[in-house]
Amino acid sequence: MKDLVSILDGNTFLVCDRRGDIEPALDFPTGLFSFDTRFLSTWLLTVDGERLHALSVDDSTSYRTRFFLAPGEPTHYLDARVSVIRSRAIGGSFAEELTVLNHTREEMAFVVRMEIAADFADLFEVKQEIHKRGHTTARTSDKELRLTYRHDAFHRETVITTSAPGEVGVSGITYRIRVGPHGEWTTRLHVSTIVYGARGEDIRATLPYGGSRSPTAIEAEQDELIARAPKLGCDCEPLAGAYRRSLNDLAALRYESITLGVRLMAAGLPWFMTLFGRDSIITSLQVLPFLPELIPPTIFMLAGLQGHRLDDFRDEEPGKILHELRYGETAGFEDQPHSPYYGAADSTPLFVILLDEYERWTGDSQLIRQLEAQTRAALAWIDTYGDLLGTGYLWYQTRNTDTGLANQCWKDSWDSISYRDGRLPGFPRATCELQGYAYDAKIRGARLARTFWNDPAYAEQLEREAAELKMRFNRDFWLPDREYYALALDADGERVDALTSNIGHLLWSGIVDESRAGRLVEHLLGPRLFTGWGIRTLADDQGRYNPIGYHVGTVWPFDNSLIAWGLWRYGFREEAGRVCEAILAASRFFGGRLPEAFAGYERSLTDFPVEYPTACSPQAWSAGTPLLLLRVMLGLEPQGEHLIIDPAVPDGMGRVELLDIPGRWGQVDALGRSRGPHDGTRGH
Repeated sequence: MKDLVSILDGNTFLVCDRRGDIEPALDFPTGLFSFDTRFLSTWLLTVDGERLHALSVDDSTSYRTRFFLAPGEPTHYLDARVSVIRSRAIGGSFAEELTVLNHTREEMAFVVRMEIAADFADLFEVKQEIHKRGHTTARTSDKELRLTYRHDAFHRETVITTSAPGEVGVSGITYRIRVGPHGEWTTRLHVSTIVYGARGEDIRATLPYGGSRSPTAIEAEQDELIARAPKLGCDCEPLAGAYRRSLNDLAALRYESITLGVRLMAAGLPWFMTLFGRDSIITSLQVLPFLPELIPPTIFMLAGLQGHRLDDFRDEEPGKILHELRYGETAGFEDQPHSPYYGAADSTPLFVILLDEYERWTGDSQLIRQLEAQTRAALAWIDTYGDLLGTGYLWYQTRNTDTGLANQCWKDSWDSISYRDGRLPGFPRATCELQGYAYDAKIRGARLARTFWNDPAYAEQLEREAAELKMRFNRDFWLPDREYYALALDADGERVDALTSNIGHLLWSGIVDESRAGRLVEHLLGPRLFTGWGIRTLADDQGRYNPIGYHVGTVWPFDNSLIAWGLWRYGFREEAGRVCEAILAASRFFGGRLPEAFAGYERSLTDFPVEYPTACSPQAWSAGTPLLLLRVMLGLEPQGEHLIIDPAVPDGMGRVELLDIPGRWGQVDALGRSRGPHDGTRGH
C-alpha cells in the first residue's frame, strides 16, 4: 500500500501508483471505482513515448492529490528539459489538470499521450481473470471519449472529456503540443462515472451528494464535521496526530447508500467501501462519544435490511443483521450473495449492544421505541437460528456451501479458527467471543425492555438467560490446565484450545468470572500475545502462528481497542494503558493513520511496526481506534444523565484534555494527567 496513492470521496475512490498511473497488470486493485465497479482500469501518461518518474507527491488531503513528475529516471548529470504536474481531485466525479512545463530557452514540441481503458470489473473480479458477460462499446467526439458497458439491465458508463484539443481515440487521447521557452501547456480532463438504474436513470444524479462536488465543498463538509467533534489538547504527539488523522479519515469514509440516499460509514479502502454489519457497528461504538449524530443512519439501515426469511444463498434468517451490502454486477446477477449477504454470526448481538450504548450516551429513547420489533427479532435470532445445535450457544455454519463465508466471526479467513496444534475444527463452530456478545446483548436487551418497552417479564427472562449462559460458558469453555478460555467449541462440544486475542473480547462483554480475569490479563499482556506494539491475534507458540498471517499473528488496532475497553471494565487500568500506549506508539510510524492490521513481530526485534502488505488503509474501525482508546484512558462512562470521568492516563503521556464531549448531559470536559514527567514524543 505504501507505494500506492489513493483519493476518495464517499462512493468514489481512485487508487494509483506514485506516478499517478493506473495499470491493470498490478496485483493490487488500482483504478477508479464507484459502487463496486471499476470505471477506469487504465490511466497511463507518457511524454514522447516515455513513462514519467515521480519527483514528489502531495497527498495530504483525502480528496485531492498532486504529482510532480519528469520523464525517465533521475540523474545527477542531465537536467530534465521538461516536467509535468498532475493535479487531481475527486468529488462524485474525477478531474485531473495536466500541466507540461518547458524548462529550456527554446520552443519545444511534445507528444503527450493518455492511455485510457475501462474494464468495468466488479470489485470481486479485480484480482481474478475477468470474463465479462456483457459488452463494452466506445464512442468518440472531438473532446469526449464515452465507454459504455451493458449486461442486460446492468448499465455503466465512463465519460472522459478534455478541455484542450487532442486526437481522441477509443484507447486514449493524444496531444501534439508546442510549448514556448520556459512556458507551459495545460489541459483539464474530467471523468464522469454513471450508474444507470433499471429504468435507465442516472442513479447518482438522484442522490443528495451524488453529483460532482468541488474540493472546496468537500473540504467545507469535512471541516464542519470535524469541528463538531470534541477538541483534544494533550502533551502526547502520537495521540494528537492519530486523533486528527482519525477524524479526517472517518469524514472521508462516509458514503451515500443508493437504496436510501443516507450518509453511512464505509468499512475501508479499497476492498470494503460499503456497509458492513460488524465493522459499521464497532466503528459506531468507537465514534459514539465523539460524533453521536453519525450513528442513527447506520442503525436504521441495518434495521431496515434485517433478515426476514430463510435464504440459503444469502445466509439470511429472520432477525439476522447483515454482514455486507454490495452494488456491483456479481451481486446483481447473484454470482455473489452480497445483495445483501448475512454471513456473520456476530453482527446481530452487536446490533443490540450498539442500540443500548447509543441510548445510554444520547438519551434518544425514541429510537429505541421505534426499533423495538427489530431489537426483539435480533434477540430471538440468538436463541433460535443462532443456536444451531440447541446447546444454548451461538454457532455458525454457512448455508451457502459454494460462495458463503466459512468463518462467520470477525476472524473470517479460512484458517483463523484452529486448535493449538494447528488443526482446523469442523462445522458448526461456536467461537468464544460470540458467546460474550450474546451475553452482553441479553443484559442490554433486558434494560431496554424494562426501561422503554414496559415489559419487565421479558427483561427478567433475558437476565435469567444471560446468567445461565455465563454459568455454562465458564464451565464449558474454560481450560483449567492452561487457565484461559478456549477459542471455540467444535461440533462435538470439544474445546478448540488455541490461545488468541479473542479472550480480550470476553472481558469487554463481561462474561468472564471475576476470579479468572487476572489470568486472562496475564496471557493478553504476556510475551506470547503482546508484541509491545499491540496484542497479536494468535499467540506465537501456536501451530498456525504467522506474524504476517491475516488473522493468525498480526496485530489489529480495532481488536486492541476492544481489549483495552475490556481491561478497563474489569479494573485493569494500568494494563489497559499499556495497550493504549502500544497502539498509539505504532500509529506514528503510519503517519497517524492506523492500518487494518500490521505484522506481529516483537517490538524488541523491530524499531517500528512492520506493514501488512495488503492492509486496508484508511479503514473505519482502525480510524475509530484512537477515539476508543481516548475513552478508555479518560475513563468515560455514561451513568444516567451524567458522564462519569475517571482518568488513568499511561505513565509518561502527560496531560490529556478533551473538551465539549457531547451526550445527554449537553457538553462536558474531561482532563487526565499521567503520573511522572511526561514525554511528548513517547512512542519512539
